[in-house]
Amino acid sequence: MQKPQPWNQNRRQFLKQTGLAAAAVTVPGFLLQAKPEPFSREEKLRLIVDADTANEVDDLFAIARALIEPSFQLEGLTSAQWHTQDRAPNDSVGLSQKLNEEIAQLMGVTDIPLAMGANVPMVNTMRPQPSAAARLIIEKAHASPAGEKLVVVTLGPNTNIASAILMDPTIIPKLKVCYIGFWHDVKQNAWSKREFNTNNDPNATDLLLNTHNLDFHVMTATTSQHLVFQKEEVDRHLKGRAGIGNYLVGRWESYDRFWQKTDKEKRNWIMWDVAIIEALAQPNLAKEEVFVTPDDNLKRGIHAYTWIDVEGMKQRYWAALGAFVKRE
Repeated sequence: MQKPQPWNQNRRQFLKQTGLAAAAVTVPGFLLQAKPEPFSREEKLRLIVDADTANEVDDLFAIARALIEPSFQLEGLTSAQWHTQDRAPNDSVGLSQKLNEEIAQLMGVTDIPLAMGANVPMVNTMRPQPSAAARLIIEKAHASPAGEKLVVVTLGPNTNIASAILMDPTIIPKLKVCYIGFWHDVKQNAWSKREFNTNNDPNATDLLLNTHNLDFHVMTATTSQHLVFQKEEVDRHLKGRAGIGNYLVGRWESYDRFWQKTDKEKRNWIMWDVAIIEALAQPNLAKEEVFVTPDDNLKRGIHAYTWIDVEGMKQRYWAALGAFVKRE
């Protein structure tokens, strides 16, 4: 007889944890009048960055920034798949893993795990895609001191974090998930899931939305789209700098942004993923509100960023990375 899988053994526990076995909770109004839980600045944030690094350019800029942020205690850098992109290879997670390893090597980071994630999305909301990344999330969540949470920053699809929750639902109260995804109309509380990260694993994202008591924060595409870097400033701070400086410039210049119909010279680039890193590093550079989940999900409150200080984030980014490349 085939050995039972641990996620099947935990299925009843997961249903109890998430509240999916119960009726949906009724929440009056579309905006919950509650303040987001503040991040404590007394101690470093313990976090894992999970990224579909090879899919775009902003992931690399975000990872480089996270690796040098003094208020972070980075517990791991994990790779994610991005299979829906028109030019995605069969092993999209492998390319993301390769870039993660190259960035860490260039920046002299040798003391954090670099775990590979799943190469395919979840086939439904009850079956995980086990991977080294999911197992690392479980391990580090359980290592959280009493009263603290592991922050998992997902810069791509939610495959790895959702799989970790299915594999071990006891980590739910130990997690704070910060996701880059969705388009969101704040005034109407209208959520659109027709967004790249969400499309790469809609089942994983639905699982997070439907997980009762999961601390879920979203940096929406609507908000993060305003953080734009210019090639001129990138060159000024990084070009001609050995190591990660030239590496990031080279990625910008060589990456084929085939879907972009305008700005073919790549003078500007939206730094979607950098926005969540800077918001976590300096919370006063962003504002969050609590909203009810999309209509087709369990009705509960989740946090969504509604504003970012673009200039403040750019100044902080270049002060940190500029100082680092000068030391290389």
